[in-house]
Amino acid sequence: MFPSLEKRGGPYASTTAGLGGLPSNLPDVPVCAVFLALYVCFAVTNMTIFQKNRRRNHKFILSGMMFGFCMARITTLVLRIVWANRQLNARLAIAANILVNAGILLIYVINLILSQRILRAKQPHIGWHPIPRTGSKVFYYLIPGALIMVITATVVSVYTLDPDTRASCRDVQLAALTYLLVFSCLPLLHVAAAVLLPRSQDQETFGEGSMIAKVVIVTLSSCMCIMISGFKAGANWSPPRPVSNPAWYHSKACFYVFNFMLEILILCLLTFSRIDKRFHIPDGSTQPGDYSAIKRQESEEADVGVEPKPRS
Repeated sequence: MFPSLEKRGGPYASTTAGLGGLPSNLPDVPVCAVFLALYVCFAVTNMTIFQKNRRRNHKFILSGMMFGFCMARITTLVLRIVWANRQLNARLAIAANILVNAGILLIYVINLILSQRILRAKQPHIGWHPIPRTGSKVFYYLIPGALIMVITATVVSVYTLDPDTRASCRDVQLAALTYLLVFSCLPLLHVAAAVLLPRSQDQETFGEGSMIAKVVIVTLSSCMCIMISGFKAGANWSPPRPVSNPAWYHSKACFYVFNFMLEILILCLLTFSRIDKRFHIPDGSTQPGDYSAIKRQESEEADVGVEPKPRS
């Protein structure tokens, strides 16, 4: 299929079925166009929220991260549309497939940050303990490593015909996808520890809204992320199938449902629930008691008859 490239060592066309299959003008382009418009709307919305909060000195970087996620998905869909019109371009296929796995990582990180805030508020003696704090940092640092593993293995596998090398690349990809599945489950462990352990006498409150609403938001978002990462891991752990005989999970319907549709639902949940208000904490919070700093200040000002300052 790529005679001129094969002489130079690839890239070679894949002989196994992949998630979503080979994109075509119908139905991929119209479907991608709809999702593209939705991601653009969420990118504009989250950047607007971020800028308005920034002008009010209300620091909430996670809104900027959601904007970055939307921009990554816009790039992913644009590449898939171009790939549908350039089906023989192997390099374009590599870039499109890598971005499908890379973009969602920002949402995984956001969920973990939100769940950490719940744990630190409900169980300060656990959430602020050096061991879980160090463990969380290790998990964060391993995310770029997993991404590099996926990218490297994907690129190497299409530039070689050696079966042993391709098998090793598949093992690396499976290890990275399995780690991402484990990472996506961590927020639920944080929430479970916060809710199920005996109530702490030092528990705090932060942001707007009830703690129950915060728990529901993080739980729903995390469950959808687990569905996304679990689907990818399960499909890749299944025995490889030839391109001519794909399984049901290789279909275009599954590809769009278990990737972009669930991601749009996550964006709806996080954006419209206004996590920028519900999960806002004082700047520089590094120890127990910091989350309640704003509320204590407002209470003290009310006691002495001073008009509270506007919340940032």
